[in-house]
Amino acid sequence: MTANGVFQILLFTAVVLALAKPMGAFMAKVFAGERTWLHRVLRPVETAIYKLCGIDEAAEQHWTRYAGSLLMFSAVSLLFTYLILRLQQWFPLNPQGLGNVAADLGWNTAASFTTNTNWQAYTPETTMSYLTQMTALATHNFFSAAVGMAAAIAVVRGFARHSTKTLGNFWVDFTRSTLYVLLPLSILAALLLCSQGVIQNLDPYTKVTTLEGTVQTIPQGPVASQEAIKLLGTNGGGFFNANSAHPYENPTPLANFLQMVLIFLIPAGLTYTFGKTVRDTRQGWAILAAMTILFLAGVCVVYPAEQAGNPVLTRLGVAGGNMEGKEVRFGIANSALFTVVTTDASCGAVNNAHDSLTPLGGLVPMVNIELGEVVFGGVGSGLYGMLLFAILAVFIAGLMVGRTPEYLGKKIEQKEVKMVMLAVLVLAVCILGFSAVGIGQATVAGSLGNHGPHGLSEVLYAYTSGVGNNGSAFAGLSANTMYLNTTLGFAMLFGRFLMLIPLLAAAGSLAQKKLVPVSAGTFPTHGPMFVVLLVGVVVIVGALTFFPALSLGPIVEHFLMHQGRLWS
Repeated sequence: MTANGVFQILLFTAVVLALAKPMGAFMAKVFAGERTWLHRVLRPVETAIYKLCGIDEAAEQHWTRYAGSLLMFSAVSLLFTYLILRLQQWFPLNPQGLGNVAADLGWNTAASFTTNTNWQAYTPETTMSYLTQMTALATHNFFSAAVGMAAAIAVVRGFARHSTKTLGNFWVDFTRSTLYVLLPLSILAALLLCSQGVIQNLDPYTKVTTLEGTVQTIPQGPVASQEAIKLLGTNGGGFFNANSAHPYENPTPLANFLQMVLIFLIPAGLTYTFGKTVRDTRQGWAILAAMTILFLAGVCVVYPAEQAGNPVLTRLGVAGGNMEGKEVRFGIANSALFTVVTTDASCGAVNNAHDSLTPLGGLVPMVNIELGEVVFGGVGSGLYGMLLFAILAVFIAGLMVGRTPEYLGKKIEQKEVKMVMLAVLVLAVCILGFSAVGIGQATVAGSLGNHGPHGLSEVLYAYTSGVGNNGSAFAGLSANTMYLNTTLGFAMLFGRFLMLIPLLAAAGSLAQKKLVPVSAGTFPTHGPMFVVLLVGVVVIVGALTFFPALSLGPIVEHFLMHQGRLWS
C-alpha cells in the first residue's frame, strides 16, 4: 500500500462520516412529515400527487397492507418495464434503430431493475434505446430505491412506536423518498457530473475515422442523469457496458471520488435517521460504527492483495501490483476502494473488472454481498438488513445471560426471532441453492470464461450478486442465456422480497409491543460492546453459511496461485 492510497481511503471515509448527520437529520424530518427547506417548493407538488392518485396522506397501514402496497407497486412497475423492453423498436427516441429485447433478457432486466439489482446481461449501448434507458431503466432506479427507503422507514417505525398496529403509509413514504430526497440530490449530482465531463444529450451515435483509417462508432446519450441516480440509489446499472470505467461515465478523479460518496451517502445518513426516529442518536451511531468497521476491514484486504499482485508474475520480474482490469487513470487504490464500496452498498457499479481481481481481492466483494449487503448496504435495504442482525445480536446476548432479549425498549420474542431467521435463511438457501443447481447445467458450464475454482467463483458470484441485489459480476461468465437470464431473474426477486416481507412482519409485531423500562439487566445497545457483538454476529453468520463454498472457490485459488497454478 502507498501513503497516497491510504490517504485517499481515509479522506473518503471522513467525508462519508461527516455527511451522515446532516443527511440523516434531513431525512428524519422528511419522513416525519416535518417542514424542511424544500417544502416551500415541493409541498404543493406532494399534495397534488396525493390528490391525483387518491392517496389519503393521514391514513396509516397495518404491516400487511403496507407490504401489499409495496408488492403491488413493484409488480406493476416490473410489467411496465418488461413491456417497454419488448416493444422498444416501435417507440421514439431510438436513433440507432435498435430492435426489441428478447423475452428472457427482458424478464431478467425487468426483474433486475425492479429489485434495485441492475444486473446487466446485455451491452447497453447496443441493446437499449434512449427512451428505454430513460423511461424504463432510469425511472426504475428512482422507484426501486424509493421502495427500499420506504421499507426501511417502516421497519424503523416498528422499533420507534409502541402499542400501535400501523407502520405508516407506503404511498406517502414512497412519494417523499422520491420527491424530497432522490430527485433533488440526483439533479445536483447530475450537474456536478456534467461539470466533470459526463455527457448528457440525445444525439445519434458519432462515427469518427481513427488515425489508422478505420471507422469507430462512439455512443452518445443522456448519461449524467442516469449516472446520478444509479449511484445515489445504489442501483449500479451503467449507461455503457464498461460502467464507471467508461470515460463518458467517469471522466476525472474528482468524478470518481464523487461517485463513491454518492453510493454511501443515503445508506450512511439513514443510520442517523434511525437514531433520530427512535429518539436516541447513539443507536444510529452504533450501527454506523459497525458498518464502518466492516467496510475498512474489506478495504484492508483488497488493497494489499491487489497491490501485491500475482506472485507468478512477480517471479518473472513483473512488478507494480495487479493492474489487469484496473482503471489505469485512477490506480490500484481507487479501484480497490471502488470495489469494496460498490459491493458494501448493494450498488454494482464498477470502475474495474472484478473478474481480474486476485483471488483474495475477489473474495472480499463476494463476502460483502453474502453478509447480507448490510455494510452500509443498499438504499434502505442496508439499514433494515443491519437491524435484522441487531435483533440477532441482542437475542444471542440474552441467551448468554439467561434473560429475555430487549432492543430499544422492546422484548424480542419468538415471533420476531422466527421472522429474522427466515430472512437470513432466504439469503443462504437462494445463493447456495441456485449456485449448486446452476454449476451442474451444461449451458452454465459452456458460459464460463475460466475453469477450476475460478469458474466456480464466477457462478457463485453471479447468484450471490443476484440474490443480494448487487448487480456486479465476475464478467468471465457469459450470462445472457435462457437458463441464466431466467433463474437469475427469480433469484433477484426472491432475494429482495422474501427477505423484506419477514422483516416488515417483525416490525409490525414490534410496533404493537409496550415499552419495557430500562433495568440493571438491560443490555446497552449503543456502546462499543454492542458494536463488537454486532460485527461478530454479521461475520460469524456469513462465515458459517458460505465458508464451505468459498473454500472451493477463491480460497483454494489463492493457495494454488502461490504454487504457480493459474486458471484459464
